Amino acid sequence: RMNPGVRALVRENEIRPADLVMPYFVVETDDADFRKPIGSMPGQFQLSLGELEKQVAAAVKNGLTSVLLFGIPKVKDELATQAYADEGIVQEAIRRLKDRFPELVVITDVCLCEYTSHGHCGIVQKGGEILNDPTLDLLARSALSHVRAGADMVAPSDMMDGRVLAIREALDDNGFSSTPLMSYAVKYASAFY
Repeated sequence: RMNPGVRALVRENEIRPADLVMPYFVVETDDADFRKPIGSMPGQFQLSLGELEKQVAAAVKNGLTSVLLFGIPKVKDELATQAYADEGIVQEAIRRLKDRFPELVVITDVCLCEYTSHGHCGIVQKGGEILNDPTLDLLARSALSHVRAGADMVAPSDMMDGRVLAIREALDDNGFSSTPLMSYAVKYASAFY
């Protein structure tokens, strides 16, 4: 390993921008230039659709090829209806990004917590019990709406039992059998996945 050529030949790992997935947190707002730091995640921001496009454009210019979208709607309710609304914030972000950057791999977070008024990733029954099975339908509807909007992959991050099967069946039943689901089994202390 005494010269650069040999060192390059035997190097084990190389991480390039194309190997990474950048998370973006998109907020439904009328302020096109909205950009708010996320205190618990230094270097990350909540972004409007307009600001999202600017940030992704800069990342793409630097070689990034994949993004992961998280949505924050204006209106939240007990059934997370904006998570699977055709005109929801993530669905709109997907369409905008795929229109401007057709080769960009767009992955979406599938969970209900940011869309519910109570902040849980499942339907909460009176008394506080989480209803696992009824929640699966909403998660599947969310994933399907993302894929219909143009997402290349969905990434369930909720805590419901059986979610992967429910999402897979919903995608398969609607002609999206080739759309992959991304595992959240491993997360790193980084701004990238």
